[in-house]
Amino acid sequence: MTDNLSKRIFTSFILISILVACLFIGKYSWLVLLIIASTICFFEFSYLIKKIWKKKILNVYLINSFSFFYFIFFTYSAYDFGKINSEYMLFVLSVCIFSDMGGYFIGKLVGGKKLTKISPNKTISGSIGSFVFSLFPLFILLVIIKIVPDKNIIILVFISLILSFICQSGDLFISYFKRKAKVKDTGSLLPGHGGLLDRIDGIIFAVPIAFFLNKLIFYL
Repeated sequence: MTDNLSKRIFTSFILISILVACLFIGKYSWLVLLIIASTICFFEFSYLIKKIWKKKILNVYLINSFSFFYFIFFTYSAYDFGKINSEYMLFVLSVCIFSDMGGYFIGKLVGGKKLTKISPNKTISGSIGSFVFSLFPLFILLVIIKIVPDKNIIILVFISLILSFICQSGDLFISYFKRKAKVKDTGSLLPGHGGLLDRIDGIIFAVPIAFFLNKLIFYL
C-alpha cells in the first residue's frame, strides 16, 4: 500500500466520521458543516477561475458570482434534505462515496482505455467500477444489515446509478477547470486528496439532484 493511498484512506475515514456526526447530532451542526464546506469549496473553485482568466476580470466576476449562488443553493438543499430525512441523506452520501471509491480502485486495478481527454487518469473500467460500487450501500442495507428500506428497491437502484453518473460528471467538470488552470489539485487542505473540492466535487452536484428526486418521487 502506497503512502498516498494510506493518506487517502485515513483522510476519508476522518471526513466520513465528521460528516456522520454532524448529520445526526442535530440540524445546526449539519448546517455549520455545510456552510464551512461550501465556503472552502467556493474559494478553491475561485482560485481555479482566477488562474484561468486572470486577465479577464469580467469572466472571473461572472463565474464566481454564479458559483457563489450555486453553493448557497447546495447548502440549502443539503441542509433541508438532511433535516427532513437524515437516514436517506446518509444513503445518498454513501452512494457518492462508494461511487468515488469504485472509480479509484477499479481504475487503478484494471486500467485500460481512457474515458476522456479532460481527465487522463479516468478510465472506462473506472467508470464501470463507479456504477457497480454505487450499488454497495443498498446491498449493505439489504444483505448485511438486513434492513428493508421504506422506498421501492428498484427506484433506489435507479437513483444510485443516476447519482453515480452525476458524481462522475461533477468530477469531470471540476477536472476540466483544473486542466484549464494547469493544476493537479484545487488545494492542499486534505492529505492524499488535495483540496476539499477535489474530494466532494461529485457530492456538490449529486446532493441537489437527490434532493429534487426525493421531492419528485417520494413527495417528502
